[in-house]
Amino acid sequence: MATTQDKPTIVLVHGAFADGSSWSRVVELLQERGYDVVAPAVPLRGVTFDAAYVAGVVGQIHGPVLLVGHSYGGAVISNVGADAKNAIGLVFVAAFAPDKDERLGDVTATSKDAILGQALVQKTYPTGDGQTAVEFVIDPTQFRAAFAADLPEVQTAVMAATQRPVAAAAFTDPSGPPGWGSLPTWAVVATADKAAGADVVRSMAQRAGANVVEVDSSHVVMVSQPNAVTDVIVTAAEAAMLSVR
Repeated sequence: MATTQDKPTIVLVHGAFADGSSWSRVVELLQERGYDVVAPAVPLRGVTFDAAYVAGVVGQIHGPVLLVGHSYGGAVISNVGADAKNAIGLVFVAAFAPDKDERLGDVTATSKDAILGQALVQKTYPTGDGQTAVEFVIDPTQFRAAFAADLPEVQTAVMAATQRPVAAAAFTDPSGPPGWGSLPTWAVVATADKAAGADVVRSMAQRAGANVVEVDSSHVVMVSQPNAVTDVIVTAAEAAMLSVR
């Protein structure tokens, strides 16, 4: 894709139990460097549904796009990137990078680092047709240990109170063809990640052929180490733009 733009639009896709505000400091840092940034509110209703939603967002952006996903958002951007004509690269931030037909529930069960599973509480939500479906939240008493152990307790208490539930479909939907199979890829591995599991994230990043940067951080590395994450995103944006000129 030839382009005359100097910089791509950065699309920041949040993960489960979160919203776009989890990228707040990274957004500020990217804007200071002259980037247009979009951080959409992902529905968190399953990989298929959420990828279609984000693809709609990306399809309405003029010019090249660098897709950045945190945690579950990695599965979303990989599914979007496989088909988005204006996507020029992927950045996985403490994120899953599933292969075709993989389900995140199966993948997370293999982690020796993750403790998030035991902290999840099952809820239900109305589907609009008179039925209900399963969703999950993190037990607030376990939120900090499982999700954000390197942040102050006052901050993680707010995060726990404002968390957004994620549908069970996020863990059971089979992933589609991976965007990392055709797009240049970068990854930030948070070495103290007990939510996605540093071991799983590292293994997936290596399989995807990503340029890997390891950061000493909990799962929410974009909150605790925003400068390090921003540096990787900018490196990816500059390198990916070179490939489309």
